[in-house]
Parts: sequence; structure tokens; C-alpha cells
Amino acid sequence: MTSRIELARVDLRGRTPTTAELRTALPRGGVDVDSVLHHVRPVVEAIRDRGVEAAQEFSAKFDGVTPDAVRVPAAELERALAELDPAVRAALEIAITRTRLVHADQRRTDTTTEVVPGGTVTERWVPVERVGLYVPGGNAVYPSSVVMNVVPAQTAGVESLVVASPPQAQFGGLPHPTILAAARLLGVEEVWAVGGAQAVALLSYGGTDTTGEALLPVDMITGPGNIYVTAAKRLCRGLVGIDAEAGPTEIAILADATADPVHVAADLISQAEHDVLAASVLVTDSAALADAVDAALTAQLAVVKHRERVTSALTGAQSGVVLVDDIDQGLRVVNAYAAEHLEIQTADAAAVAARVRSAGAVFVGAWSPVSLGDYCAGSNHVLPTAGCARHSSGLSVQTFLRGIHVVEYSEAALKDVAGHVVALANAEDLPAHGQAVQARFEALR
Repeated sequence: MTSRIELARVDLRGRTPTTAELRTALPRGGVDVDSVLHHVRPVVEAIRDRGVEAAQEFSAKFDGVTPDAVRVPAAELERALAELDPAVRAALEIAITRTRLVHADQRRTDTTTEVVPGGTVTERWVPVERVGLYVPGGNAVYPSSVVMNVVPAQTAGVESLVVASPPQAQFGGLPHPTILAAARLLGVEEVWAVGGAQAVALLSYGGTDTTGEALLPVDMITGPGNIYVTAAKRLCRGLVGIDAEAGPTEIAILADATADPVHVAADLISQAEHDVLAASVLVTDSAALADAVDAALTAQLAVVKHRERVTSALTGAQSGVVLVDDIDQGLRVVNAYAAEHLEIQTADAAAVAARVRSAGAVFVGAWSPVSLGDYCAGSNHVLPTAGCARHSSGLSVQTFLRGIHVVEYSEAALKDVAGHVVALANAEDLPAHGQAVQARFEALR
């Protein structure tokens, strides 16, 4: 018999906490990346110094298998796609189509501004040249992460990309075949059988494969991973760009008495299924709904496959119920929390959602669960965690684009503004800056 689940409660009713107070009062998980840096640094340094040889050693140590080669042969990608369950293939094709549709509208166009006659500034959008896309193993298989990383990179115009995923002992040292099939379905030609911190390091430094083939380093690494992957990203940042230091997944649900407790409970469980550190938070002005959600959680956990993992996540310090006076206060709470995924299950949900200012993605109404966004909504599911949605966005086409300003002034346009340039240069005690302009119009003395 399943024990009754009662989410921990934070009662804010009758209170007006400041934003700073909310950030400390709300349930929040997270991981201490600093605590594992001393474990990860030797891995990164070994890859830097010994390349593939070191990567293979770490694969044997951490994954229990040594791949024959890091780069997966093209024939294995073809075979994985040919043997893919037709239902999974159909679902992936729908996910790819919808994700491409949404991301196609994100592509930016170059813009030229005529500042003055003869003086223009053009903003050119140039894709990153080579990108490494990390797809984790661990508790589950994530072909959806292949889609979410590859589609925006391809849409941005990235010409060279490589998917890295851990080798699996049960598949002869290859990544999971569903990962390989998803990559092939997307037209990806380069997949590396390497995982964890060693994958991030090898993507950053490159090396020579056991076959003698060059494994070229990338300019940017994206994709989720565990704390060791995150630590490696931190150590390699600067040498390469990264998307974010992602933490455990999280869901917040802002709900009122009109919400269906069965739906709310199912959605809280769906995120808790990822990881024992996953955060599931309900914000509501209805104590009766909170009680009903506890009862629904208990009932649903009786048939949940990963019951132990889900229970650990739901009863952890990162999960709970926040009771508020009304939806206005609830909005202040969720904006302070800045969830990776935020569901709005209230009366007039669209109007409430329009007032959200901090969330990785917002899911509006009873028929837009987070799991839809994980797979087939067309949105991207690589999103900021741990409150980073207050200042950062999820993965998109823009992630893989660089804005470059191109400045072009005529002689007359420069001459017209030369005095102002000289004045500002002198004000900053950088007279050579002004002289660089004056030298074009008068002989140096």
C-alpha cells in the first residue's frame, strides 16, 4: 500500500514578503557545482593532455564500456533508424516537424541603419561555425533532447555539428540506438560515443580517434547533463561557449479552485519522474485544492513506474505547496521563483499567463501540460533552471547566432562627427583615439 503523500507547505497568506524574502522562502533545490569541481578538473585536464586515450579510459571507468572508436560509424546510424519502433519514429517526425515550424520563425534577418547620410551600421547575424550538442544518458533515454538541440542549430545555419552521448555497454559501446536513430532522422552525420565530463572536454579540445580520424573541437556546447557535465562546462567556458549551467528540472503550477487536482498531481509527478532532485511546486490560493492534490498524488503514485524516485523528489526540500491570498500574490510568487516550466491552471488562464514575467516556458490552461512541451508542442524544452529565467532564455535559434556590427562611414560622414569623437576621447584621457580620426584630415605634426 502506498503511503499518503503530503507536500510540504509554505503559507504566505496574510503576508507581503519582498522579492528578496520570497527567493529564500520558496522551495528550491539546486546543486553545488563547486563541490565537484575538484573531481572534474582532472578529467578535463587529462582530455586536454591525452585526448581520446583519456576519454576511452573514462568511458571504461564511468560507463563500463570502451567504444571501438569515438565517432559512431554511419552504418550504425542507418541501422538504428531502420530498426526504430515505427510508433517512436512517427512521434519523432511529428516532434521534428513542429519544432522546425516554431524555430523557423525565430531566424533573424540582417538590418542596416543609416545613422547619417554616408554613415551606416549593419547588424549581421552569423551562425556559430561548429557546435557540440550533448544528449545525456542516465535515468532515461532522451531522443527529444536530440530534436531540441539539433533543430535550432540547423535553423540558425550551423554548418558543422556533432551530437555526443554516452556509450552503452548493452549496445556494444554505442550510444542508445534511439539516440542514433533520432540523429539520423534529423540528418546528423557526426555522433560521438562519449559522455559525462569527458564528453564536454573532448568537444572542447578535440583529438584523434582510434581510427586515426580527426575529432575537431567545437566552438559552442549546448544540452543538459548532470552535475559533472555542468562542472565541465564551467571549466571549459571561455575556450568554448556554453548555453547554461543547467540544474535539476523544475515545475511550478499556479492554480486556483477551478483546477482539476488530478491534472495538477499528474503534472507534478511528471517532472518528479526525471530525478530525485527535481522540483515540483504548487502555488495556490485554495487550501482545498492543495488537500485534493495531496490525495491525488497518493492515488497516482500507487501505479507510477518510478515510484521511489518520484516520492523522493516530491518529499524533498525542493518541492511543496505555497499558499497565497489570491492569484495576484501567486503571480508575485511565481515571478520571484522563475520556474523552468510554469503551468497556469486558473480561471481566465490566458490573461493570468500574460502577466508572467519570469519563466523558462509558460503552459496555459488545462490542456497544455509540460509533457506536451517536452515532446510535441513545437517549443524548446532546454530551458533555464534555478531561477535563471529571471535573466536568461531557453535554447533557441538565437543561441547559435552571433550579432556582428558592420560600420561603414564615408569621408564626409566621419569628418562631420570628428570633433565629437575627439572631445569624448580627450574626456576619457585617450587622446590617441581622437588622433586616429584627426590623422585622416590633417598631416601629423
